[in-house]
Amino acid sequence: MNQKIGFIGSGKMAQAIINGMINYGGIQSSQIKASAVTEETIDYVKDEFHIEMTQDNKQVASESDILFLAVKPHIYPNVIDEIRKHIDRNTIIVTIAVGVRMKDIELAFGKEAKIIRSMPNTPSLVGEGMTVFCANEHVEQDEIELIEELFSGYGQVEQVSEKLMDSIPAVSGSSPAYVYMFIEALADGAVKQGIPRDTAYKLSSQAVLGAAKMVLETGKHPGELKDQVCTPGGTTIKAVDTLEQNHFRGTIIQAMDKCR
Repeated sequence: MNQKIGFIGSGKMAQAIINGMINYGGIQSSQIKASAVTEETIDYVKDEFHIEMTQDNKQVASESDILFLAVKPHIYPNVIDEIRKHIDRNTIIVTIAVGVRMKDIELAFGKEAKIIRSMPNTPSLVGEGMTVFCANEHVEQDEIELIEELFSGYGQVEQVSEKLMDSIPAVSGSSPAYVYMFIEALADGAVKQGIPRDTAYKLSSQAVLGAAKMVLETGKHPGELKDQVCTPGGTTIKAVDTLEQNHFRGTIIQAMDKCR
C-alpha cells in the first residue's frame, strides 16, 4: 500500500490508529500527514511518530488519498466547510465520529464523495483494534478492499450496514473502558487478598487476554468455555453464582443500552 494517508485532528484516537498503522500495519511514517490545532500536540505527535505535522487542514486534505476526519462530531461542519474545495473526487474520506451519518457528510461537502463511516477503538494502538465500517455507494469494491487491508493492519475489521453503526460503540468502540474497569476490579480483589499490585494487574490482564483469544480462536460459545471452567461444587461456579446474583450480565447490557 503506497497511498498518502491524512488525519485532520491528532487526538488520542488518531494517535492510536497512527501508531497501529506504523508499528503493526506496515505503513511508513512518510505516508502519513496530520494536522492539529496546538503547537504542543504538533510537537508531541511529530516526535512520537515521526510524521509530518501542520496546522493547515486544507494542506492535509489536498495531499491525501485516504483522509481521516479525526475530530469531535460537533466540529465536523466547520472542518468540512474549510476543506471541501480541497478534496479530490477520488479521495476516500474516513469518519471516526459517533453518530455522524454518511449522507450528512456528503451533504456537508455539497458534492459526491467517497465516504467510509468507521468506528475504531483504542487497542488499535497495540495492533489489536476492532474497526467496524460501512461505505456509501460512491466507494468502489476495490477501494473497500483497500480500506479493509488498511484497517486489518492494526487489528480486526468488520463491514456492516449503516443501520447498525449506532450500536457499534457500545459493543466495541467504548467497551475497552468497561474491560479496563473489570481488570482494575480483578486487581483490586487480588490486592485485597495480599497479591502485590503489579502482579495483580499482570494476572488479571493476561486472564482477560487469554479468555478473549480462546473465544476467537476456538470458535466455541463463551458459555461453553465458561462451563469448562466451572467444575461441580467448585470455586468458579460459586464466583459465577455471586456475579449472577449481582446482575453482572444485566448491568453490562444496561450500560450498552445507555451508550447507544
